[in-house]
Amino acid sequence: MTDIIWAPQEKQRIFMSRPEYEALYGGAAGGGKSDALVIEALRQVEIPYYKALILRKTFPELSELIEKSQNYYPRAYPGARYNASSHTWRFPSGAKIVFGAMQHEEDKTRYQGRAFDFIAFDELTHFTRDEYVYMFSRNRPNGPGTRVYIRATANPGGVGHAWVKERFITAAPPLTPVKSVVSWREPDGKIREKAQYRVFVPSTVFDNGALIKNDPLYVSRLAALPHGLREALLYGDWDSFSGQVFAEWKNDPAHYGDRTRTHVIAPFKIPREWGVWCSLDWGYSKPFSVGWYAVDPERRLYRIREYYGCTGTPDEGLLLEPSAVAREIRRIEEEDPNLKGRRIQRVGDPAIWNSDGTESIGALFERERVYIRPGKNARIAGKMQAHHRLAFDAAGKPGLYVFSTCGNFIRTFPALNYSKSDVEDVDTSQEDHIYDELRYVCMENPVAPKAPLAPAFAKNDRFDPLERLDYMKVL
Repeated sequence: MTDIIWAPQEKQRIFMSRPEYEALYGGAAGGGKSDALVIEALRQVEIPYYKALILRKTFPELSELIEKSQNYYPRAYPGARYNASSHTWRFPSGAKIVFGAMQHEEDKTRYQGRAFDFIAFDELTHFTRDEYVYMFSRNRPNGPGTRVYIRATANPGGVGHAWVKERFITAAPPLTPVKSVVSWREPDGKIREKAQYRVFVPSTVFDNGALIKNDPLYVSRLAALPHGLREALLYGDWDSFSGQVFAEWKNDPAHYGDRTRTHVIAPFKIPREWGVWCSLDWGYSKPFSVGWYAVDPERRLYRIREYYGCTGTPDEGLLLEPSAVAREIRRIEEEDPNLKGRRIQRVGDPAIWNSDGTESIGALFERERVYIRPGKNARIAGKMQAHHRLAFDAAGKPGLYVFSTCGNFIRTFPALNYSKSDVEDVDTSQEDHIYDELRYVCMENPVAPKAPLAPAFAKNDRFDPLERLDYMKVL
């Protein structure tokens, strides 16, 4: 009788059987993600020219994966040898599995000119979209008959949270393939197209019966984590995660007793007596962001319209000249029913007035009769104003509402992480352009912080005994 070295649990089996080119597995802690990747890499090691690559962001983070491989690989394939200096397994057939890292953006060029039949990313949200997509060019067969595909695992949070969420989580319901069509021009001038598919396979600790059996207290340890971290790691909630800057953000209305708290509302006609602001964060190769905000008599802000200069690929700009952007701003303000005929105050990135001897971006805007005064760029003060605006008052109303039509704000703002080098500030390597223009308009309309509200515990809330205990201590 043959000894079984490893057998997939049900969610692992589903993930490992998917036919799509890309598949993401996980979304919470304890779902058996790393095991699934390490074993999946073995699928074609009996083919002599097969080569696989398993990636983590840094080499120290690879240690757990390598330890798993040292447990499974020699037992499954006696004669397999691991070279610690090159982080490479060589199998009796000649096939290789390489463990690699990509700590910095430029590190992706280490793999230039190399081919891997199988590429796996462990903790995909630690990578940028550019790093991930670049490796598609390295994903090609080393010989006839191999399957070429990409697999990844992830928990919510990290610098890549927003693009991973958009690509896999919100693109379609779990286990539903998402189709994308890629096209190219052949030397004969003909346009060729090919469909590619990707899919998300969710898993949580509750799908890992072996872990719960071996460590019955693991679930309780996840449940004891702070709210945002617990929601992400225990339940796989992509709207809550460790390191989230604006944890106050609420989109789907959350019910607290008889109050409904949300920042996203349906559009409505703005009363004529309300003030209107326009705020700009400039970008060329990166997106520019233009947001229009109404201010009600209680000084509450409403983001009512946005013009976001993105190609559709996250954090990729339209390469538009300032004059073209200014003309579109003017057209929007002349045609939008909530903006037409109003006096609009504009504020923006003070850097648009910088000049190296040529006409500044701000001056080019003025040529098109779009006048923007320099905003206050105090980053921490602006961040605190955003926090004050997100806070809910005693009536359950925040200081900032966002129209549901402002999709780019809803996509990028909640996903912002803290900087690792400046723990009080936002990580500026993310898609933070909308956040920056929000800061400018908040600094023009500053508000005082609201008094903290005691939490209410409704029957339909997810009960958190630790939070309730802390609340009782305060009382």
